[in-house]
Amino acid sequence: MDKVYIYALAANLSFAVGVQFFTHYARRVSSLWVNCFKGAVAAALFAVTVAFTGGFHQISPSCAALFCFSGMIGLGLADICLIKAFSLMGPGRTMLIFGFQPLIIGVISYFLFGQAVDARKLVAILFFVVCLFVFSLESFRRHGHWNLRATAFAFGGITLDGLGVLVTRYAFDRSPGLGTTEGNLYRALGALLLFAALARVRPFHFVQKARELGPRNLLWMTVGSAAGTYLSLVFYLNAIRGSAALAAVSGIAITGTIFASAFECALERKPPSAYLLVSFAFFLGGMAFLF
Repeated sequence: MDKVYIYALAANLSFAVGVQFFTHYARRVSSLWVNCFKGAVAAALFAVTVAFTGGFHQISPSCAALFCFSGMIGLGLADICLIKAFSLMGPGRTMLIFGFQPLIIGVISYFLFGQAVDARKLVAILFFVVCLFVFSLESFRRHGHWNLRATAFAFGGITLDGLGVLVTRYAFDRSPGLGTTEGNLYRALGALLLFAALARVRPFHFVQKARELGPRNLLWMTVGSAAGTYLSLVFYLNAIRGSAALAAVSGIAITGTIFASAFECALERKPPSAYLLVSFAFFLGGMAFLF
């Protein structure tokens, strides 16, 4: 197998491992605390990586501000929404919705840049709508409501993450000599600035909660943060840097949904529901038309 695809698979596997930790501790503490902690771990690891792989490069204040802004959107607000969705509906179902991101980026690009949306994407939209309806029906049958709150958080997260991707791409285009790891360090710092501001408005007692969790839980959160944020970004950036076929690399993103669903079922010690399997079938159909 081409090493590009190995990198892409490793990125999705790392992220799927990380979201299990994020979901557990978001339910136990809060999504804000989890995001701040994983942002701090990622920033520290990116800083160490940059220091040992060539050091820092010159960057204009405007480009640094763009990276920080993209981090506030994509690693800050987006991840708050996504991890809240993880805690409400579970990683597997949230990752199904996250798979819609290429479609959402395409729609955003249509309105912002006038890029065309072809007929295949319209068919993919139909499959994804059915996919959403099926596992919303599962929630209605099981709990007596459609779980629209969780779906709204998931869609808010992937939309904000898509905007963060577009801003990041624009920032890299304006900084051709900047390394990808260094750019992600600035993004992580931007997310931490957002969490610092949020802590003043809505305190989430970062230090106090960390002490209450204790060393063992903090170690597991560090492992989850290193896998789900740092390693997944490192592997994914290596995949897209070495590939001329970005659509193929993006298509491998479907494995993240498979991994997350499999890990969730294993941890909860129960097989996937019929609703989840039917939803996944329509998800596969939509991805087939999308890519």
